[in-house]
Amino acid sequence: MTAKEINGRKIASELKIKIAKEVEGLKSKYKKTPKITTIIIGNDSSSELYLRLRDKACNEVGIISNHLEFKEDITEKKVLENISNLNNDKNVHGILIQLPLPAHLSQTKLINAIDSRKDVEGLHPYNIGKTLNGDEYIVPITPLSVLTILEHEKTELKGKNVVIINHSNHVGKPLAALMLNRNATVTICHVFTKDLKKHTMTADVLISATGINKLINSDFIKNGATIIDVGIINTKDGICGDVDYKSTIIKAGKITPVPGGVGPVTVACSLINMIKTFKNCVDENE
Repeated sequence: MTAKEINGRKIASELKIKIAKEVEGLKSKYKKTPKITTIIIGNDSSSELYLRLRDKACNEVGIISNHLEFKEDITEKKVLENISNLNNDKNVHGILIQLPLPAHLSQTKLINAIDSRKDVEGLHPYNIGKTLNGDEYIVPITPLSVLTILEHEKTELKGKNVVIINHSNHVGKPLAALMLNRNATVTICHVFTKDLKKHTMTADVLISATGINKLINSDFIKNGATIIDVGIINTKDGICGDVDYKSTIIKAGKITPVPGGVGPVTVACSLINMIKTFKNCVDENE
């Protein structure tokens, strides 16, 4: 058996066509163009590609994407002042903070300072809380992309075993909530999990987001499992993910490649959230 390769680029392309039409309708209705601003602090090569792809996608669907760039040694107070200015700017409809941040800055404090209505990443406590309560609106982007892929593939989640290898606040925890909201049985694994294989072998759906190359091979999955590889690692052989693709494709039922799997859908899902923050802002100001 050879797994079906899930084409993330195709899913993203379909999403962007729908998003572009919606943006056009919003422009016509409100006589405004959605505009988002990304705060960039320092130079992190690992995030540059995603930033370029997101800017390109914004341009394709008619969203204005601006950058507010600062040197790595900027003070937290100064960043907070700029966030406050963006919160109060009626011409800015969405705010993102490019991660990772320099060590002296508190990610939690900066994200919490963003107006929850303009929180494109969906990481503000208000938006996280709504996701946990099942009132999903602005959902964290990476978990949303995983859910979007599973829904596109008509993957049954009710009563299924979903194993997530990641317990971060922006991926693993909200992703677990999305799965629980759909009545899946969820197991979260992480760096302190003992006997990882014992858990992954139970998975009908296995989602790995660790950034560890070839963490998962065919010995870690059961026949016919759906494998979602969120990992992105730069190696001498190019970009790869958490999953040993060659060994798992002959055993899995469906699998996302890296590149071309979750990444493009994540970019498209950021556009979905931008539309939601735009609606929040224009509805508030009307």
